[in-house]
Amino acid sequence: MAGRVDSDKVKEKASDNLNDLPTFNAENMQNNAKVMYYSRTFMSILGGVVAGILGLTGLMGFVFYFLIMGITSVGLAAKAGFSIHSYFDSWNKILLDGFFGGLMSFVLFWTFAYDIVHIF
Repeated sequence: MAGRVDSDKVKEKASDNLNDLPTFNAENMQNNAKVMYYSRTFMSILGGVVAGILGLTGLMGFVFYFLIMGITSVGLAAKAGFSIHSYFDSWNKILLDGFFGGLMSFVLFWTFAYDIVHIF
């Protein structure tokens, strides 16, 4: 049987549910995404130069890129204190977003550094 619902308890419960919802500031989220993009781009360029200087060729260079991007993802998560949901809306943002975005920069600087060190 359905009982009578006390209106004060319903209001209290509704206010508790509103406090549980995460709120995000769009400007802060956009700034976090921009910082993450710049960090990944910088690490791609730096990784490309290091791969070129080390003389990595073929598949080993791409494995090195994925290693660098994995380290960058862990570094960004550590910078956020591993509480990703305080700064991003999901784990995918920090782990996968922009993962392939720096690949062209990596390849450009990889071949450039390799040519300078090992060919010329």
